[in-house]
Amino acid sequence: MKITFIGGGNMGEAMLAAILARGLSSKGAITVSDISESRREYLEQKYGVSVTSDNHEAIGGVDVVILAIKPQQLAEVMAGLNEEFRSPQLVLSIIAGARIDTLCQGLGYRQIVRVMPNAPAQIGEGMSVWADTAEVTREQREWAGSILGAMGKEIYVDDEKCIDMATAVSGSGPAYVFLFTEALTSAAMHIGLSYEIAQELVQQTVLGSAHFMQRSDKLPAELRRMVTSPGGTTAEALAELEKGQFAELIKQAVTAAYNRAKELGS
Repeated sequence: MKITFIGGGNMGEAMLAAILARGLSSKGAITVSDISESRREYLEQKYGVSVTSDNHEAIGGVDVVILAIKPQQLAEVMAGLNEEFRSPQLVLSIIAGARIDTLCQGLGYRQIVRVMPNAPAQIGEGMSVWADTAEVTREQREWAGSILGAMGKEIYVDDEKCIDMATAVSGSGPAYVFLFTEALTSAAMHIGLSYEIAQELVQQTVLGSAHFMQRSDKLPAELRRMVTSPGGTTAEALAELEKGQFAELIKQAVTAAYNRAKELGS
């Protein structure tokens, strides 16, 4: 599979590393086009891929073009590549907020996949949700699925509006987890633990709980009840969270993120 990256940022680099690690393509079949000379030099040296600053040159004769640029660069990039793609090339976009219709119109091309990856994809533990146009072929879907699967798990949705929903849950979700971890660490220090002990306790508890939940056949609510003894310490803590309407706050936060995602894509 011949692949070109337009943009060489962190998420693009994560995809590049995953593709090479999984053997989906070879360094000789990958090109990265980036406006930053220092970024080109870094990627060429680290991964051995071809680099260029010419987007038009980079997309010629490749199977997949991955758009990994910043949203503010999109209009300029689309103008430079308008009607330059040729079937059966697949355009795979990880640009936040860029809707499929916007990409189709700006590029003058319709074999497009839009993806919402999240930060853990950078370590191969990501969650990517993707949608495509009707013109994308079965083979192209297989390409997309294999690339995204190399970074973790992937879910295909047939309605693009689900990507805004996924943005609010899995896209923004790592920040929710980081905030909870930060708050729990702070609380541990408040009752007298050192930062070093608190950090290790909290991080391993979050990690272990996630793995436990993933490997269990029980629902999260069942697991919560399983580790909550009536009248015990956990029950006391959960009662305080319920007083603060913890579950309702999470619902409000996700709804706010979803509404913002719709606004940014309009």
